[in-house]
Amino acid sequence: MEISVFSIDGKDTGRKVNLDEAVFGCEPNDHAIYLDVKQFMANARQGTHKTKQRNEVHGSTRKLHKQKGTGGSRKGSIKNPLYRGGGRIFGPEPRDYSFKLNKKLKRLARRSALSYKTQNNAFTVVEGMNFEMPKTKDFIAFLSSFSANERKVLVVVQETHSNAFLSARNLPGANVISASELNTYEIMDAERVFVEEQSLPVLEKLLSA
Repeated sequence: MEISVFSIDGKDTGRKVNLDEAVFGCEPNDHAIYLDVKQFMANARQGTHKTKQRNEVHGSTRKLHKQKGTGGSRKGSIKNPLYRGGGRIFGPEPRDYSFKLNKKLKRLARRSALSYKTQNNAFTVVEGMNFEMPKTKDFIAFLSSFSANERKVLVVVQETHSNAFLSARNLPGANVISASELNTYEIMDAERVFVEEQSLPVLEKLLSA
């Protein structure tokens, strides 16, 4: 599977690179994508939600009135959940939302997400992302050259390109991620995916079945 390589200023270099069909041209598995995105979002949850039960709220434990003979309902203390300021019945408790997925399924999900992008012409290989200095203006110029200013973009680079990370961090629609940390959620969330040519072997090694 051949794809053109572009320079950082949006011009076609005239070169083509071969993409691994098993990684970038497989039959997408929607359920694998769903599970991997669900795990990513679940792992991001803090799970620190908490409400106080009747034994945790402040108040007297004195019984409000006798059990029988008043004509009213039976009540305990002022901390009864039926009263304002009382405890909450079956309220949320701190919990861990994370769950396990097999490595093979996660690789399949990422291959499927990348294949969707290549099928929809939303996948671009860039010759290099070496910014001399961390400047947001330079990153905006890079997006402008591909007419991607108004879109959510994902840029996949090598670990060493810190200037690319720093140049994009002030742009809400741009996300720069290293090839080793690429995940299904980021791929599917982006409208355009730009991959640095040098990071392609890393992706193919990590995602090959």
